[in-house]
Amino acid sequence: FPPDVLQHWQDSEFVTVYHRGRYFRLWVYKAGRLLSPREIEYQIQRILDDPSPPGPGEDRLGALTAGDRVPWCAVRKQYFSSGVNKRSLDCIERAAFFVTLDDEEQGMMGEDPVGNLDRYAKSLLHGKCYDRWFDKSFSVVVYKNGKNGLNAEHSWADAPTVAHLWEFTLATDAFQLGYTEDGHCKGEVERSLPPPQRLTWDIPVEVQEQVSISLSVAQALADDVDCHVFPFRDFGKGRIKKLKISPDAFIQLALQLAYYRDRKTFCLTYEASMTRLFREGRTETVRSCSNEGCAFVKAVESGEGPEHCRRLFRLAAEKHQNLYRLAMTGSGIDRHLFCLYVVSKYLGVESPFLTEVLSEPWRLSTSQTPVQQLELFDMKNHPDFISLGGGFGPTSTTWGSFGPVADDGYGVSYIIVGEDMINYHVSCKHSFSETDSHRFGAQISRALLDLLSVLTPAKTENSQAQDKKQQ
Repeated sequence: FPPDVLQHWQDSEFVTVYHRGRYFRLWVYKAGRLLSPREIEYQIQRILDDPSPPGPGEDRLGALTAGDRVPWCAVRKQYFSSGVNKRSLDCIERAAFFVTLDDEEQGMMGEDPVGNLDRYAKSLLHGKCYDRWFDKSFSVVVYKNGKNGLNAEHSWADAPTVAHLWEFTLATDAFQLGYTEDGHCKGEVERSLPPPQRLTWDIPVEVQEQVSISLSVAQALADDVDCHVFPFRDFGKGRIKKLKISPDAFIQLALQLAYYRDRKTFCLTYEASMTRLFREGRTETVRSCSNEGCAFVKAVESGEGPEHCRRLFRLAAEKHQNLYRLAMTGSGIDRHLFCLYVVSKYLGVESPFLTEVLSEPWRLSTSQTPVQQLELFDMKNHPDFISLGGGFGPTSTTWGSFGPVADDGYGVSYIIVGEDMINYHVSCKHSFSETDSHRFGAQISRALLDLLSVLTPAKTENSQAQDKKQQ
């Protein structure tokens, strides 16, 4: 079967909307004019009010994009290459993006706000495994209570690109477009707008059977994700910078300390670094578990003196910053190793070295999601408009969660929000009994506090230093 390919369309004047098992084409332009927010709201309301039931096999059709790729390729070639199915599939694939109008409510609400954040992230990551179209560049998910989020396929762009889009969307919606007093979008409605077009399908029994198989595969993956999202509010980068330390180095060393406490060992650690200094640059790996970092963690855990721990920390932080600089400037090792691997396969050369080094598992996979558009709104005065950030999942990128790369590992995504908060997304797999996302989240919080304590000289130490100077 042929591999997946990226399809590029010059432009699109519509989006595809999924609601209660039905698919609709929603035009967002009329005669070259972009519809006003109020007109788009009016059109979406028409979809919400449409009482028609889904056709046979239609409601869970999206599961084909969530399961194994080879069966989807075969079904697509046989049943979606002509006729009504091809026309409807083309509508989805040529749409600017995919929209799911979800019947659930999500967000920080009720008596268990942190638990609801976990559910919010998992919902954005995979939903019901059939109500997202995972082949699309990105899907916007809008919940019944107005909360929303983004699920993006990862091959076309890295997280900062999606983050840039979503920050702009949130800020523009809240501070430029706005809403009327009764909660409607601002703007006028041209009542002659044609209604959204319902997509139709002819789904034979054979395709419905494959949909069920793909759904069971995807559901097993989704159920295995143990996801925990939490805001760390004790301090943020403001306090860290006062110690003249790189916030990212501080957070990464805290993760090393947390992992050592959780698993009683160290592991190969992946930290994503952008290589956007280069044309078409994507990412490079910072191997952030260093000898210097291990020495610092061991010193803290063995109860070494604070001055000795601080000295080791400075060495470890300096090492981390240097590794990050090397990765950003094209001097990392992992993309070069991958390139050697591709060339070896092309030449048919077996390399024991490449086989060994590329088979080592990344048991701690981490990434920072940058806040890029600080000029759009004041975070201090508008904290309710801050995004939770995001990270990578097993099959997609979600503005809300981060999946483990190794079956026995953790995925950790974090976003440094303003000066006083860090949002974390921790995940692992239920199927591995020795990992637990909530336990590791608690270890991260404890490690952050312990690092700050180690790096902040006590008053008695300061007074002793002053006495020595006076003597």
